[in-house]
Amino acid sequence: MKSLIFKISLGIIIIVLAYFVYESVMQPLRFNKKKEIRETEVIQRLKDIRSTQLVYKRVYKVYAADLDTLIDFLKNGEIAVVNIIADPEDTTFTMTISDTIGYINVGDSLFRYRSASLIDSLKYIPFSGGQFFTLDASKVKKGGLQVAVFEASALFKTYLSGLDNQSVVNLIKSKEDMDHFPGLKVGSMLEPSTDGNWE
Repeated sequence: MKSLIFKISLGIIIIVLAYFVYESVMQPLRFNKKKEIRETEVIQRLKDIRSTQLVYKRVYKVYAADLDTLIDFLKNGEIAVVNIIADPEDTTFTMTISDTIGYINVGDSLFRYRSASLIDSLKYIPFSGGQFFTLDASKVKKGGLQVAVFEASALFKTYLSGLDNQSVVNLIKSKEDMDHFPGLKVGSMLEPSTDGNWE
């Protein structure tokens, strides 16, 4: 009888240990899969902010310093549609004539084949419960010149909220230990770069 109880107890212990081993392997895999899904959406939103900032800078020569300005620009701003043709009097075909043939709405130009609600949701970090991206713009001195810069960002703890807390804490700590930004960002307030830290 004692032998049977011992075997049953041992079987239960083995099953429990096997479950914990399985979970210790699967938990990081599940976290990484959910993290990748969320990061894909956050990165796309940051790319949209970058695209809008680049057009804004082309029009105003500076970057927008807040998201509401960018959204207003997408809704109400216009950019010229230019027809560029070779100068018929230039036999080398190096000279061109630019002719503005009309104007198009910035939002229609940048997000033509995407949802119209994207413009209004541009400032919201996906999966954050309604929190906003951080956006800043200024000028820095590079090579004796004042150069326009911007940075848009979202912290890991913001868009990964609701996932395994310890995995999020470990991710943040690993980035901070390497002196990296603990989240996703595009642009830089220190140098004229429009790269994302995921690129």
